Amino acid sequence: MKYFITGASGWIGTAVTAELLARGHQVVGLARNDDSAAKLRAAGAEVFRGSIDDPDALRAPADASDGVIHLAFNHDFSAHSAAIATDQAVMTSILDTLAGSDRPFVFASGVLGRAGAGIVATEDIAIDPATVASPRALNELFALASAERGVRPVAVAFAPTVHGEGDHGFMAAYVAMDRAAGVAGYVGDGTNTWPAVHRADAAALVALAVEKAPPASVVHAVAEQGVRHLDIAEAIARGTGLPVRAFDTGEVAAKAPQFQWLERFLGVSSLASSAITQRLLGWTPTHATLIEDLDAGHYTRG
Repeated sequence: MKYFITGASGWIGTAVTAELLARGHQVVGLARNDDSAAKLRAAGAEVFRGSIDDPDALRAPADASDGVIHLAFNHDFSAHSAAIATDQAVMTSILDTLAGSDRPFVFASGVLGRAGAGIVATEDIAIDPATVASPRALNELFALASAERGVRPVAVAFAPTVHGEGDHGFMAAYVAMDRAAGVAGYVGDGTNTWPAVHRADAAALVALAVEKAPPASVVHAVAEQGVRHLDIAEAIARGTGLPVRAFDTGEVAAKAPQFQWLERFLGVSSLASSAITQRLLGWTPTHATLIEDLDAGHYTRG
């Protein structure tokens, strides 16, 4: 099969591209610049030059594919509303193109905010539009409704931490923030939790989802139901030599203003299961845990 991937040169997308190629599929990756195009060609993928900022241009590669995997998203939180609007425009163009073909449309979502505090989010808990933490969740509902139009939409709800060697994203920013603040920090008593998944395990799940997940299904890219923030802080401390203590409210913003966006996530607590996903698709996470990756020095060297 030939799959068109947006975000193909990104942190998760490169792993998904490699996984699909290893499984004998062809990949056409969206590339917005020469560096992204070169990375995709080196991996063995074809390249479509373009950007999610031009949604209509994505109709042609979507139409020429056996399915689409949509991973690209602008994570600039200072322009979050615009990013959500762009995401819906991309979905609209691709879904209009795939309508009536029964081809898969696998897209990225998240597990944060899918259940209340202390409740384990499972795949069968429906999103409530009235209480969503981020309007991006409404794009998930919009895309899943395309099953009525002859598309096979599948939401892959990723853990907030998709970790592994070479990651320069969320967890790397967490470590950089700790270095700037001078402490390995956590909020409250540190018992609040984040689900986590290794990038390689997440990529394997995406491949299974595009190959065989049922229409309108939600699958969870979650290997660890919830990793305590205190355990994360202690692992960062072991790797950096920083002292461990709780962050005071506003401390990060005062000492390291560039990480103000991250500070508000530190008090969030989330639990998520992937038991239904594992049974549905025969997916079993096998790679390193988040703490194992931290202790391996992937985030704390240097």
